[in-house]
Amino acid sequence: MSRISVFSAPFLLGFDSFEERIDRLARSADGYPPYNIERTVGEDGSERFIISIAVAGFSQSELEVMNEDNQLNVRGKQKDEPGREFLHRGIAARQFQRTFLLADGMIVKDATLSHGMLVIALERPRAPKLARRIDIRSL
Repeated sequence: MSRISVFSAPFLLGFDSFEERIDRLARSADGYPPYNIERTVGEDGSERFIISIAVAGFSQSELEVMNEDNQLNVRGKQKDEPGREFLHRGIAARQFQRTFLLADGMIVKDATLSHGMLVIALERPRAPKLARRIDIRSL
């Protein structure tokens, strides 16, 4: 059975990679760790986004934020300390990977860790509207 995609329309040219990324994101959708995304619009039309991820128990050295190929990847990996003996372990040392697909022109400004919250600031400056006339040649 073949799958019909919104990106297979004949007037959408060059969007194949977006479909692959969306499929990858859908497969990796997990509820851990929980996160919020906030959006504000500046007076100049630029957009600012704040991604807040609840990473209680993770230290700065156990977290990694990477911006690569229009994707923001956030990874966390806690290390088990072999000398510790737990009588009860209700808080698992667990790893995660959270991926966000970014639109063209998005800029990751910074990331901060405070009180168990990893906060990542992004910005999309207002893009100028470009139009140009294409000359038609005759052969």
